[in-house]
Amino acid sequence: MSRRTTRVLWPVVRAGVARRRVQSLVVALATLLSVASAVVAGALLVAVDAPFDHAFARGHGAHLTVQVDPARASADQLAAAARAMGATETGGPYHSLVLGLTDQEGRRLPALTVVGRPGPGEPGGADGPVDRLELSAGRWATAPGEVVLSRTFAGPGFRLGGVLRTADQASGGSSGTSLTVVGLAFSAGRSADAWLTPGQLDALATPEQPATVQLLHRLPAAGSAEQLASARRSFTSALPEGAVLGAVSWLDTKRAAEQGAAPTVPFLVAFGLLGLVMSVITVAGAVSGAVATGLHRIGILKALGFTPGEVVRAYLAQALVPAGAGVLLGVPLGNLLALPLLSDTEAVYGTVSLAVAWWVDLLVPAAVLLVVSLAALLPALRAGRLPAVEALAVGRTPRGGRGGRAHRLTARLPLPRAVGYGLALPFAHPVRALAMLLAVAFGTLTTVFAVGLTDSIGVVTAAQDPGGQAQVTVFTGAEGGSGGPGTPAPGQRTDSPGADPAAVRAAIEAQPGTAGYYGRSWAEVTVAGVAGASRAVLYEGDSRRGALELIEGHWLDGPGQVVAPSGFLTRTGHRLGDTVRVTHQGRARELRIVGEGFETADDGMHLHASLADFPTARAGSYLVTLADGVSATDYAGQLASVLRPLGGDAIVEAPDGQEGLSVVLTGMAVLLTLLVVGVAGLGVLDAVLLDTHERTRELGIAKALGMSPRQTVALVLSSVGLIGLLGAALGVPAGTALHALVLPAMGRAAGTGLPHAVLDVYHPAQLALLAPAGLLIALLGALLPAVRAARAATAAALRAE
Repeated sequence: MSRRTTRVLWPVVRAGVARRRVQSLVVALATLLSVASAVVAGALLVAVDAPFDHAFARGHGAHLTVQVDPARASADQLAAAARAMGATETGGPYHSLVLGLTDQEGRRLPALTVVGRPGPGEPGGADGPVDRLELSAGRWATAPGEVVLSRTFAGPGFRLGGVLRTADQASGGSSGTSLTVVGLAFSAGRSADAWLTPGQLDALATPEQPATVQLLHRLPAAGSAEQLASARRSFTSALPEGAVLGAVSWLDTKRAAEQGAAPTVPFLVAFGLLGLVMSVITVAGAVSGAVATGLHRIGILKALGFTPGEVVRAYLAQALVPAGAGVLLGVPLGNLLALPLLSDTEAVYGTVSLAVAWWVDLLVPAAVLLVVSLAALLPALRAGRLPAVEALAVGRTPRGGRGGRAHRLTARLPLPRAVGYGLALPFAHPVRALAMLLAVAFGTLTTVFAVGLTDSIGVVTAAQDPGGQAQVTVFTGAEGGSGGPGTPAPGQRTDSPGADPAAVRAAIEAQPGTAGYYGRSWAEVTVAGVAGASRAVLYEGDSRRGALELIEGHWLDGPGQVVAPSGFLTRTGHRLGDTVRVTHQGRARELRIVGEGFETADDGMHLHASLADFPTARAGSYLVTLADGVSATDYAGQLASVLRPLGGDAIVEAPDGQEGLSVVLTGMAVLLTLLVVGVAGLGVLDAVLLDTHERTRELGIAKALGMSPRQTVALVLSSVGLIGLLGAALGVPAGTALHALVLPAMGRAAGTGLPHAVLDVYHPAQLALLAPAGLLIALLGALLPAVRAARAATAAALRAE
């Protein structure tokens, strides 16, 4: 653009922006909210883009975490094995134990891998060369009786200053060592669940449960499962037989970690697109309205010698100036709004920075300004093509001949005249009415989608803990308790056979307040066609209260059946009705797949079967549901006093900690919905302002003939009533359709199908409550112009031309 053109156009642009202050403010606010929502969505997309990879690189995580029996391999042998494997760096050896802990309320944690590790600055400490631990709260354990928990367990029962108790394994008593939580830390490679001082861990080891050795290795080539398997074979073959107790690949940890992040991508893309569409609708409507109400000024500009191209640039600039102001304010607002969500995401994944990526702050404004330019281009071209004579002849008077039939029709309806007149107004400007309709429909769509999404998230959270309905867990002391194979009850010796299940069942049934119960156990099994060992969850009694949410088929109702998650069916190629051969302790059994369950733990590779199919297995725990009004703490205490002499125990069921991702997704949905609905309301506000501006003289005449301010408000609000109802009629089914599109995509990203309970969350009564959302958006958007029109002086309105 030449210097002359800039000098001539700038006064026109500045005058246009100043003259249409409210419209300019609407464009600025719409752009601000669009930029803010896009920055939030972009920041979260970056946060969930390979979060494990970023954290793993920053924390220098271990490619292979190996557990070794120190009685079978010396330190020199371990070092030689690491060299034979080609390890570039090694962390450890650290002493390690698997402990069952309870909090100060008596709630039991899952079995935790606890490692003795020095603090920062010490050899092999928390800031060592492999698996550098990030302390997010508190301090490192420096004395006996102190523990640092993985921040995965942070919550009401496991906060800083909380006291955990470990059972006294040596004496078999119910007392134990008290451990105070002094810090929360994060391990990128998930090498442990808690950390103690090395001396404290050695003190907790017993002859019955000796400490093992943990070694953390980094390898020059660890990008594939084959490379890691080869490295593990080299390490194992360099040690005596039986020395290696187990090894965990960083790829397995990565797969489990990224299952939580992947489902958020379709969700964020959906909200990002909704925000951009709303921005296009609002800006295009604002510029189109500026052209429609400025025909006389366009004619004057052309009469003064402005070329069509200069007129186009002038109207583009009148949109870009307030849009630019919105961008400048929207970027910092988006960064502020993203902070709490990034904080929640960091708490869940421990892998993101609390700062928005710099390129998001550059890319989003550039993209939004491009969208604004494209949205404003069409009405600006219309202004450039208008003949000067036609523009001068039309002036500021609205074109006649539109909406006449609508006015005649509404005049016959048994409605107040002001309401009937308002209902006919949208037909005078069908394009503007269409823009309002789209804004209201998209606002309603977003609201309906967000409500369904949060309901689905709630169902998913509950489905991840199918035993969550039980208030009390009873441990028999047999292998296969709730913590997994080999987990004893509190105070139970690992070499004890535990309590007789029949005696435990009798005690539960005799205890007042019992409403129902079922047995559950874990078993390590092998499945034909599946490499390595698999885990099976075995049920005894009426287990419907602990059933998985089913995608297809039915829950266990007898022996010879198995329910498999989607991950198992996908990986093995099985389907409902197929038979799988499951072997436990040398005994094989043919089980028929009767249901596809919703479960993502361990990549969805757990099997769920009847305990009756595994004669050598015993129920490790019983999950008890209590009658209404029964105190879980009192019930567990009374039952424990009966069971402990038998070798069992009873505790209050602990929270499972699955709500972290639910909080993040719900927070995202609420925030982004508010932003998109805000833009929709601004779109209605701008369109109604244009209407009332064009009809200033008509409204003045009506007031002179006796129309009261209340009737004026009713007229303006009724002009958007039909649009609000139509927007709701379009937005409600579109919102449910978007939910049906995005939720399965989120499930596919997580590697699982979704049960009907997750997908079918809309109910007729709920949809009836959501239907007025469109009308509410329209009325709230029109409220300010309605009040403004009602307060306008009659004399000033009559002088308007």
